[in-house]
Amino acid sequence: MLKEASFMIENAQSHSAPTPQALRIAKLQRVQDFLFHAITQFFACSVLIALLGIIISLVMNAWPALDTFGLGFFFTQEWDIVNGEFGGLIAIYGTLVTSFIALLIAVPLSFGIAVFLTELCPGPLRRPLGTAVELLAAVPSIIYGMFGLFIFAPLFGDYIEPALAATLGKIPGLGILFSGAFNGIGVLCAGLILAMMILPFIASVMRDVFEIGPPVLKESAYGIGCTTWEVVKNVVLPYTKAGVIGGVMLGLGRALGETMAVTFVIGNAHRLLPSLFAPGNSIASTLANEFGEAEAGNHLSSLFALGLALFIITFIVLACAKWMLNNMEKKQGLKS
Repeated sequence: MLKEASFMIENAQSHSAPTPQALRIAKLQRVQDFLFHAITQFFACSVLIALLGIIISLVMNAWPALDTFGLGFFFTQEWDIVNGEFGGLIAIYGTLVTSFIALLIAVPLSFGIAVFLTELCPGPLRRPLGTAVELLAAVPSIIYGMFGLFIFAPLFGDYIEPALAATLGKIPGLGILFSGAFNGIGVLCAGLILAMMILPFIASVMRDVFEIGPPVLKESAYGIGCTTWEVVKNVVLPYTKAGVIGGVMLGLGRALGETMAVTFVIGNAHRLLPSLFAPGNSIASTLANEFGEAEAGNHLSSLFALGLALFIITFIVLACAKWMLNNMEKKQGLKS
């Protein structure tokens, strides 16, 4: 019995002992896992390094202007290259207003397009229309700018601006926004061109996130008698709110940093006027127009300060979007 037991123990140990080939495979797997972890960590850290490099570069180059003009640089509308007086209020105002106009127009239209493509569109038309929306997103911004300057702006100044002045311009308090000369180019025209640009981006993202909604939930809602609007409002939107807000933020980021299309139609005038018909400026168009000719000193440093302002605005927008998403998730958790 003792011999049989010792034989069984030795046999089990011989079977449990790893072979040289198994040891080599295990060692190779550990090396592969270590390299995979190190490479992915390097990729993630490279993003942070690039971000820190951009921030440091902007701050260092913008510091002479901020040291000369102080924080008042961001709230001063003076932009005098000859006398060396610079302020970023006009460009910041133009950037925010044109982006707001673009979102105000593009988000409802994108939502309608996405709902139609996912819930109402006939099957044979769904793919061609979806492809057409995606192709619009691939059009270069300079094409939108050329279209806006040579085709849209003349029509806008001849027909749309007079109509807006004759209707909205008569409303007390609101009329000042729709007054002035009908030049075609201006802040409102730039906002409309931006809306055309960001609409396909937002519509494509919304369509994709609406399509991933659970079909069982939608079919159940239709089964109890809900209309299409009730299904979208009570089923689709709560399930896809993060993706919808992400699409809107994507469009807003494109609008804030757009250069060529805005430069063509905004008018490039360093003037702060209440009328949306008046020409203005944006941060991106100011940088595009003046960066190549700026001399070292306060002028160049002020342009870097405008770039820093655009970076801060984008960061604030993303932080607000994240905060809004977190609040929505907390409220949903409390309701459930």
